[in-house]
Parts: sequence; C-alpha cells; structure tokens
Amino acid sequence: MDYKCSDCPRNCGALRGEKSAGGVCVSPAAAHVVRAAPHFGEEPCISGSRGSGAVFFSGCNLRCVFCQNREISRSAAGKELSSAQLRELFLRLRDEGVHNINLVTPSHYIREIAKALDGLELGIPVVWNSSGYDKPESLKMLEGLVQIYMPDLKYLKQEPAARYSAAPDYPAVAAAAIKEMYRQVGPYQMDEEGILKSGLLIRHLILPQQELNTMDVIDFVAEEFPKGSVLFSLMSQYTPMPGLQKFPELQTTVDDETSRNLRSYMLKMGIEDGYWQDGAAATDEMIPDFDLTGIKDL
Repeated sequence: MDYKCSDCPRNCGALRGEKSAGGVCVSPAAAHVVRAAPHFGEEPCISGSRGSGAVFFSGCNLRCVFCQNREISRSAAGKELSSAQLRELFLRLRDEGVHNINLVTPSHYIREIAKALDGLELGIPVVWNSSGYDKPESLKMLEGLVQIYMPDLKYLKQEPAARYSAAPDYPAVAAAAIKEMYRQVGPYQMDEEGILKSGLLIRHLILPQQELNTMDVIDFVAEEFPKGSVLFSLMSQYTPMPGLQKFPELQTTVDDETSRNLRSYMLKMGIEDGYWQDGAAATDEMIPDFDLTGIKDL
C-alpha cells in the first residue's frame, strides 16, 4: 500500500509503495539489501572475533559528496526483501555465529525493519548503524527492538552540513536523534569478552579543514552525556573519492598532526571511553563488495 513518507527528517512526502519510489532516498517501501555477511571493519567491540552480522541497505536520505558507498546509496539497488525475509536473514546471520545484527544505513526502511524485529528473539544485540540523520519520532518505533545505537555525528556546524550533505538541519536533527537513542538504551554495557551488549557508540569522521566542526562534536558528547556512559569513535579514515572537483578541500586525507591534536582535545574534554584512528586508516580496503552476498537464495 502506497503512503506519503515523513519517516525521516526530510519530511518530503514522497509516495512510497510496492512500485513507487521517490524523495531523497529514492527507495520504495520494501527494504532493498545488497549484502549480508560477517563484517570485521567495525570497532573492536562490534566486530569482535566472529564478526558483525552486517546487513547493507541501499539508498540513503543524505547526499554526502564524499560517500564511499555511492554505488548503492543513490539508488534502490540490490534485492527486495519483505519483513518476513528480513527476519529469516537476521536469524541466518545469528546462526552463523556473529556477535550482533548490524543494520547499515537503515533509516529510510525503518517501518519494515521494525516490523521484522517485532517479537523476534535473536539472543544477540541489534545495531542501528545510521548516519545520525534520524527523526526522533520515528526512532520510537525501535524502542525495545534495538539494543545498540551506532550513529554518525557528522556535523555540528551548519555550513559543512549544507555544503557536503545537502542537509543544513543536520546538526539539530542529529543531536536530537542521538539524545533519543540514549534515552532508549542508557549507559553502555560490555560482556566479559569486551563485546558491546547495549548502549550508544557515537562515530565522528574528521574531514579535512573541519577541525572546528570536530571540536564542536567532541564538546557535545562531553557535555551532553555523563562521563563513561557512551562510547565515542574518532575516525581519521577519510579517503578522497572520485568526483570531488568542486570540493578541492576534500581531495586530501587528514594529516597525522591534525588527528593527534584532535585526539588530545578529546582526552582534554574527558572522553576516554572509545576509539581513535591514526592516519594509516585512510584507505578503501574495508569497503565490501556489494554483490548480493548472503541474500541470493532468499
């Protein structure tokens, strides 16, 4: 049944249904998946020794000019799966021994995902791995269904949010969304193996020439949440992608000095729980093949 969508902060009213797709996410109502398999490229508390059961969805409600997954983020690529098929997929990944079910770029399929998770006893955590551009009201659909929220916090300055992701409201929206995520799951909890059982892990990718934006993000995390209650991942893995001629400032990686200075600032602000990367992380080696691995027979 077609519906006018207002599930994400765009509130675009696009008609979405079995055959209709529109809006910024360019996605129909049913979820489209491009890969589902154990993944080892997340933070250690997510990937662990057995991998994270990563389900990669196509489409996205942002338009980041530096996106590494552009081949799937700008269309409804992949295989269409019903909520029943998503349930089967989650159970299959669980049975492969992964530490968690990791929903990658899921925001525009929140209705179908909530339906798939409702009443499903997995015995392992579900990870909501989003851009942070989530609508707090929509996140309430996931309360009790998602144990770990792992959002990006890309920007807390409006200018780069507008310039690089076509979302000038991103700072306010993401801040509100992340507060709602924390309300749902509370302070983080690890198991005896150092694997995250529940809680909030906020990620931030340092962009070239955006040190002040990163400092604002660090300030927000330090000031908004009690010390030791959330995990923070400061990432230096920014890798220039093709097609950035209009953005010369993005055609370079983040230098080691900038990375070290921002890590020092993070520690100065009292953020000690989490992760950070050095400049050697700037590579595209961890981008998987979006070749329908794990879903061809569904």
